[in-house]
Amino acid sequence: MEVNRRDFLKIAGAGIGTLVLPSLDVKAATIPGNLENAHAMLYDATLCVGCRACQVACKKRAGLPYVTDENQMYEMPTDLNGDTWTIIKLYKDTETYSFVKKQCMHCVEPACASVCPVAALEKTTEGPVVYHSYKCIGCRYCMTACPFDIPKYEWDEINPIIQKCDFCADLQSAGQQPACSAACPTGALISGTRSEMLEIAHQRLADHPEQYFNHVYGEHEVGGTSMLYIAGVSYEKLGYPTLKNQSIPDITWPYMKAVPFVFFGMAGAMSAFYYWTHRNKEEEG
Repeated sequence: MEVNRRDFLKIAGAGIGTLVLPSLDVKAATIPGNLENAHAMLYDATLCVGCRACQVACKKRAGLPYVTDENQMYEMPTDLNGDTWTIIKLYKDTETYSFVKKQCMHCVEPACASVCPVAALEKTTEGPVVYHSYKCIGCRYCMTACPFDIPKYEWDEINPIIQKCDFCADLQSAGQQPACSAACPTGALISGTRSEMLEIAHQRLADHPEQYFNHVYGEHEVGGTSMLYIAGVSYEKLGYPTLKNQSIPDITWPYMKAVPFVFFGMAGAMSAFYYWTHRNKEEEG
C-alpha cells in the first residue's frame, strides 16, 4: 500500500510523540519529592548468618526460577541476573568474614530512571524504583547508568526485558513488609521508613562502635538510597563502590532534556527527506 506525504507525516508524528512525551516526565519520575518517610530497608551484616531465606522468599514472591547445585538441593546462584533479584554473598579474608546482601538500592534519585528515554523506570513516592516492561524499548541505558550494576538483561530470552528487585512494591502498598525482610530469621534485614532505618542504624553504630565500620552506606551515596547498610568491615571489601554524594540525575538531566529535541529533529529530517525524494513523482502525477 502506497503512503502519501500527509499519511507519512501523521505516522511519523504519532511515533515520535510516543517516544518523546514520556521523556518529558523523566525528571518527575526520577525525583518524586521528600522520601525520608518512604519505604526503606536496613541490612545489618553483623547479624546475617547467610541462611539465604531472603533469596528464597524473593523468588517465591516474584515467581522466579531457582538455581540449584548438582544435587538439586540448594538455592545457589552465583550473582544477580534475570532470575535472581537478590543474593547473599560471603566476604572472607585471613582475619574476618562477613555476609553481604546485594540487590537494587532503590536510590532516592535513581540514575536508571534519569537516563530512560521512555520512563520505563520510575521512582514512586512510596520508595521503590519500579520497572514498566510495556514501555521499555530495550536501549539498556539503565544498565550503563546504574552505579551499582543492578539492572540485568534477559539475553537468553526471545522477548528480553530488564530484570531487577522491585522492592515488593505491591506488598508495601498493602502495608506489608518486603518478602525478603519478612523471611529474615535473625533481624539482619528490617524495614520501615527511611528516617526510622537511619535512626536505628546510627544508634547501633553509637552503641557498639567496636562492632561496626563507622558509616551507614546508602545514607548519602549518590544522593541517598532506600536500601541502607551497616557492617563490621569496610564496604569496599564487601564489593560496594565508593561514590560521591551528588545524585547522578543532577548530572544526567541537562543531557536528557535534549532528548525531545533530538527526536523532533529526526522527525523533521525524515519529513524533509520524504518530501524531497517524492517531489518529482508528485509533480509528474
